[in-house]
Parts: sequence; structure tokens; C-alpha cells
Amino acid sequence: MGAPLAVELDRSSPVPLYFQLAQTIENAIIGGELAPGDRFENELALAKRLNLSRPTTRRAIQELVDKGLLVRKRGVGTQVVQSAVHRPVELTSLFDDLARAGQSPTTKLLDYQVSVPAEDVAAELNLQPGAEVASIRRLRSTNGEPLALMTNHIPVDLAPDPEELEAHGLYHALRARGVHIRLARQRIGAKAATKAEASLLDEKTGAPLLTMNRTAFDDSGSAVEFGSHCYRASRYYFDTTVVDR
Repeated sequence: MGAPLAVELDRSSPVPLYFQLAQTIENAIIGGELAPGDRFENELALAKRLNLSRPTTRRAIQELVDKGLLVRKRGVGTQVVQSAVHRPVELTSLFDDLARAGQSPTTKLLDYQVSVPAEDVAAELNLQPGAEVASIRRLRSTNGEPLALMTNHIPVDLAPDPEELEAHGLYHALRARGVHIRLARQRIGAKAATKAEASLLDEKTGAPLLTMNRTAFDDSGSAVEFGSHCYRASRYYFDTTVVDR
């Protein structure tokens, strides 16, 4: 274990001390200051160092255990585990978000086909009868661990080459073609992993997966991409900010 984590607590704040402590530790894990496998300071030493009660430090650590960021191991102590991918609900690509967060994204192209799409896909993309799309299926990993299965349908005249999709994200390839995605309509949900999905994502069959369907539109209002993605719920979550009207 390296140097103790620097923690600043505002004791005059209405925010509970356990929550302030949990947020500081979580930010250190997400930011890479605490790496997967690092042993974390034990509750008693942490409480003494920060002049906190032991129940306060225990509650903070339990918050992070419940989130899957820390794990308690008998005879070893508390350790940092692989941090979950934290993504804001914004009009960005997963590849770009991971790269900005220093998460080392990689992509494996599983399938690439050009064909006349099913009716629901044609409707999402507002295509004329008989128009073709490139249907692309990819496995996105981060730091060597599988994270998401992504299926995208793109009008064939805009579709990137297969090689581009393993080197960069889809939106990067579209920008290189002069396509600027202006807005998107998306739906976030959940499902149980099928046997095939579980195998690719290193999960158990039936494990919870987050899902997102997105239809993206360019500056002219034309639909340029329809995607259907699923993410490991154990490794991925969306962040939203809500305000009172």
C-alpha cells in the first residue's frame, strides 16, 4: 500500500461526513489514483487519521463495497477492484468517453454486413424501400476487459470501412466523412444476458445488462445511425443530473 489517500472533509457542510469520505475515495479510484489491486487503508487506521468515528468510516467503505469499487477479503483486508465505467448521458461516443477517461478502449469487429434492413431499422433511419445499410456488430473492451456489445445500422453511403472501426470509434469515422451528429433520441433499459452475450462479456447467463437504443441525426435532421447496445451492469453506469422546474 502506498501513501495514505489525502482526504479533505468539510465538517461545517450539511453533507454527511461518511458521504464526503466515500466520494473522495470513489473519485480517487475513478481517476486512477487508487489502482485495481491496491490495498486500502483499514477502517481503524483511517478513522484515527481523519478523526472520525469508526462507524462513519465503515459506512463510507461499505458504500463503495456496495458499488463494486472495493472488496473485503478475509486475511487480506480491503482492496480496490476494477473501477466501473462512469458515463454521462450526453451525445458522445463510448470510444471517445473511454479514451478521455484514460480507460484504453479496444474494439473487436464481430460482424459487418451490407443488406436491406428489417422494417424497424428502416423506419428508424427513414429509409426508402430497398435502401441498404451496413449492419455492424462490435465488442468494446476497456483495460483488457469486455464492457459492451454494440450493434449499429448506418446508411451504406456513410458507412466506415471495417478497418476503421477497430482503430477508432464510429462517431470519429462519421466525423471524418463530414457527418456532424447534432442530436439523438435514445432509450435506456435493462435485460438479462443471453448465453451468447454472457460468453462475450465474461458474465454469467442471465446476468443484468444495461441497454441503450439510440437514433442519431445530423445537422440537416437526417437519421444517420441506429444503434442497439448492451453493457455489463457490473462495470458500467450512466450519470444524469436532474433539476426542479
